[in-house]
This record gives sequence, C-alpha cells and structure tokens, in this order.
Amino acid sequence: MTLLDAPKYDEVREKRRTTILFGSAGLVFLLFVAWWLVAGRPVDFPWRWNAHLFGRITVNNFFDAVEKNDLQKAYGIWTHDKDWQQHLPQHAGYTFARFQGDWSPSSPDNDYGNIQSHRIAAARFRGNALLLGIFVNGRKAKAINLIFDPRDKTLNFAPEDVRFLEGPGGIS
Repeated sequence: MTLLDAPKYDEVREKRRTTILFGSAGLVFLLFVAWWLVAGRPVDFPWRWNAHLFGRITVNNFFDAVEKNDLQKAYGIWTHDKDWQQHLPQHAGYTFARFQGDWSPSSPDNDYGNIQSHRIAAARFRGNALLLGIFVNGRKAKAINLIFDPRDKTLNFAPEDVRFLEGPGGIS
C-alpha cells in the first residue's frame, strides 16, 4: 500500500468517534459538578472536596446525637472511636466527663442550652484541618466553631484566634 492508496474516508466512523469523545467529556464534566454539589459546594481545591464531604457528614452526625441527648454516641463521633469505653487512656486529654460538661443541656458550661437544631453555615480549610462554623437553635450569631481533622476524622474546638467572622467576611 502506498501513500496514494489511502483508505476511503468513513463518515459514520468519524461521527461515532466524535460523539463518543464529546459524550465522554460531558459525562466527566457532569460527574465533576455532581461531586462538587454532593461535597457541599466548597470553595476549595477539588482534592479537598472529600474532606469537606466527610467533615459535614461527621458534624451532622455529631449534632444529631447531641440533639437526641445521646452523649455517649456523640463522644464516639467526636473522638472517631465507637468503642471509646474500652480505650479510656487514649482519650485522657478530653475525657467524657469534660465532654458532658461542654455539651450536656443541663451543664453550666454549655452556653447554648438544649441543642435542638443546627445548621452548618461555613466550612473552609485552615492549614490541614477543616474549620466549620455551626449555628444552633436557629441563632444567626455566635456560631460554634469546630475543627474536623481529615487525617484522623476527629472533631475539636477551634482555637480562639481561628474563628469565622460574624456576617460577611470570612475567617479571622
């Protein structure tokens, strides 16, 4: 076969090839947008979207347990250890008694009283951890600022110098 004996142009094959190419690109784009929507529409890099997704799921599960006053389950979510009663020495830094003092509806240390509802208002990465601002009981001010560590999937209170600003602005 020489250069002058080229095969005939197959229009059906080219059309099928183009359709498959654009269809695949469109499907990848749709999957990308769906992943972004499921992750909570984060304003962050795509490789951090799973951390946003899992952080939101963890915080929602935690507050659902607190709203039901199931503090043992909530502590297990907080420490990412369902069997925390068998591993008490591992959790000596933030004991269950201290946790009850912070989250129990009848505790004097709990500024929010009986937590009945919650809404995640903002989630942004700060360093290697996801900072979440949560409004409870329909409040529009004084958010609870928690940190979700995507490496060990634990929750913690945000440091005093790392907070979401109230109203428009962002992280202080």
